[in-house]
Amino acid sequence: MRRGANKPPEPDDPLCCCEYVDRKGGRSHVAACCCDCEDLDDACDRWLKRESQKADSLSQVTDTVTDRLRVPWIKGAKRLDLSLLPPLLLLPILLRIAALHVFLGAVVLIALPGMVLWYYYFTHRKKGRTLFFLSLALFSLAYMYYLFVTEIVSRGDVTSTQLATVTTGVILTLISLIHTKRGPGYVKPHLSDTHSTVTYHSPLPDKDSAHLNGVRHQVVIANRGAALEHRANDGAVEAAPKQTDNKKKNWCTWCRIVRPPRAGHCRICSACIQRLDHHCVWINSCVGRANHRSFLMTLLLFLLTSLYGISLVLRNVCPRQNVLIALLYCPGVYSQYSSALCFTCAWYSSIVTGGLLHLLLLQLINVSYNVTEREARLALREKTGRSLLGGLIIDTGVYSQGFRNNWAEFLTMADDSEPSSPTFTELV
Repeated sequence: MRRGANKPPEPDDPLCCCEYVDRKGGRSHVAACCCDCEDLDDACDRWLKRESQKADSLSQVTDTVTDRLRVPWIKGAKRLDLSLLPPLLLLPILLRIAALHVFLGAVVLIALPGMVLWYYYFTHRKKGRTLFFLSLALFSLAYMYYLFVTEIVSRGDVTSTQLATVTTGVILTLISLIHTKRGPGYVKPHLSDTHSTVTYHSPLPDKDSAHLNGVRHQVVIANRGAALEHRANDGAVEAAPKQTDNKKKNWCTWCRIVRPPRAGHCRICSACIQRLDHHCVWINSCVGRANHRSFLMTLLLFLLTSLYGISLVLRNVCPRQNVLIALLYCPGVYSQYSSALCFTCAWYSSIVTGGLLHLLLLQLINVSYNVTEREARLALREKTGRSLLGGLIIDTGVYSQGFRNNWAEFLTMADDSEPSSPTFTELV
């Protein structure tokens, strides 16, 4: 089924809830998802004729399908990312299978982290954005809280104060996560480095619509040579070579801007971030100067809530055992399916908590030495830093001013980026 070519949207004609701008820049409708499928028709025609497929035919079909999977939304249909679905479908099924027998529980709890790590290295190698890990984190938190209320609280062994504590922890964790998702602090180009600016009021065809909130994109065309020459003429003559070398070193060839000290370019987000620490797949965003403190707060709130919830679950399903011993030895827990499911979820939450506890420990050590994760990796690669405790501590000795001063600088550092007003869709 074919139709005519889509016309580009008119500036004065807004999109309705079921319309959207496709990846080719044309205006389309959700109901026309099966129309104008040249890529799929060509691939099927070659397959029926037993001809070899084109090199990019599979990627073209995949891009077309993912672009047309939309849900109605205000001011235009939003794209539905397929990476959101696997955690919502697989996590409840695998945990309920693991609760059937202790052997199945061991297999699932070993295979599940292995699959997550494999998918992480697969996506990290391709430097692509994915909502899989954010979906897994949010759904795990929601599903664990749902089972806690339906399976543990319903037994009557949890007081209202304990339930209120767990609920408050979950709410504060989500609030801190939303604050973290407001932005890591994007590097703004200086006026002296800017040659011209072109503003696009719709997402670019080759850019992710979620990048920079998908509302307005500015392409800054910078004049590198003119900026360097202008700044060199205004400064002292003897300092000009040093300034020029610093500008060349901090010049980003991708964003075409001069980066401030300690800033870095993220190839996944396609942007330069102030005081870039790392790109965290669990929040689907970079951790930088603007959200580093809230990122640590999110980790801390999640860990405290998770540890408290795990202790309440183990005290309920294994009342005769100590909390630490109950996680390893809980006789008769698989005699009742409800208790086995809660015990399995406690083990799953403990695995997740252990991984995030290691991440929090590394973050606290890096802040104590005033080094970012990106600087630590570069120091190890270039062999310019000291590695202590088997690589747990990386001391570059460049920005460290002592434990107290390092933490004072971290807690008081200001964000120089433009403030942005958060929206509901910024959570993903």
